[in-house]
Amino acid sequence: MDILSIAILITSFFILLAIGVPIAYSIGISAILTMLVSINPLPAFTTLAQRMSTGLQSFPLLAIPFFILAGQLMNRGGIAIRLIDFARALVGRLPGGLAFVNIMANMLFGAISGSAAASASAIGTIMTPKMEEEGYDRSFTAAVNLSSATTGLTIPPSNILIVYSLASGGVSVAALFLAGYIPGILTGLSLMGVAAAMAYRRNFPPGEKTDFRTGLLKFLDAIPSLLLLVLVIGGIISGIFTATEASAVAVLYTLVLGIIYGEIKLNELPDAILQAVRTSSIVLFLVATSIGLSWVMSYENIPGEVSHVLLGLSSNKFVILLIINLILLVVGTFMDMTPAVLIFTPIFLPVVTGPEIGLDPVHFGIILVLNLCIGLVTPPVGSLLFIGCSVADIGIEKVIKPLIPLFIAMIIVLLLVTYLPGISLWLPGIFNKL
Repeated sequence: MDILSIAILITSFFILLAIGVPIAYSIGISAILTMLVSINPLPAFTTLAQRMSTGLQSFPLLAIPFFILAGQLMNRGGIAIRLIDFARALVGRLPGGLAFVNIMANMLFGAISGSAAASASAIGTIMTPKMEEEGYDRSFTAAVNLSSATTGLTIPPSNILIVYSLASGGVSVAALFLAGYIPGILTGLSLMGVAAAMAYRRNFPPGEKTDFRTGLLKFLDAIPSLLLLVLVIGGIISGIFTATEASAVAVLYTLVLGIIYGEIKLNELPDAILQAVRTSSIVLFLVATSIGLSWVMSYENIPGEVSHVLLGLSSNKFVILLIINLILLVVGTFMDMTPAVLIFTPIFLPVVTGPEIGLDPVHFGIILVLNLCIGLVTPPVGSLLFIGCSVADIGIEKVIKPLIPLFIAMIIVLLLVTYLPGISLWLPGIFNKL
């Protein structure tokens, strides 16, 4: 391993990030600079371009633009408001009920759309004025909204779990989807518990009671939206279609549903598709440059060196897992989830799946995603932090205090999932997907 190459890789990457270069360009430029030093300079650009191109030639990656388009259609198709009405009928009457509604609606919408950003934006836009009318302050509302939006990244379908499947060399998407259910639901329940305690201390009012007939009507109105989860996940688990085919089904289903609801007009489709293309382009460019950087790190044997260092620090697998969690929590504060998964999966996966620790790769995938979900709501670069505060029209500094107890709850769930593998692996084991 060439120490100079590693120093150039790390130093250039962080300098580029510090001066505000977009992360995809920072990744690509640092990879090129490293290749110019460690490899024959002439074919460096060609080699990186080839790695980026071949890395995107993956059928499972087609699921990402389809799920992104499905999320765009859901934002426009009236699904969010129906899920909020259903959640309000279910838990709105409890003390601090609108906070419960916010969390449950984010869990449902995030699970259906597979996007934390779409969930925080759609649910936050609707819930913020409703909660303010009931006496909830905006800082609490924003904290609850942006923290609970992360649950949709573990509750399937989830784009980031598909990216992890690619980065890990082909871990079953069906197994990952099943493994994400309990950790995602557990995160949502823990956030509800903290929100209830905070609502009690601040004396926030309970929501209006919903009679049985109204509740039943809200449930029936939400069934078509909820059926998307059954259709997509049921089809994948039963083997009727792959995750990529399921994403195409999700687009068709949400489009038809939005037209039936009367919320989507055919003349709005070009704009929805354009927005999905823009988002997909950003994500896939990140994927391409991250794959190029991963190849450079593999060439320099960085994963092997990291494994050697970590195993040299301690022979206790609990200590090593704690160190990995701390590293990933720090990484999540300044790096987007997609490149973080693509870069750090090949570094840490050989360590945790080796004989010294013996983790299942499906289990590690959930640990990785939970860590990076926490990073999304952590300053200074947490993307959901900015989205949630923008939706609530409030400064980030005002959200930090109410966010801390919710942040702690997410950390506790992360530790439980890390050290109790059954939380992640029970469902995949039942369906024989491991």
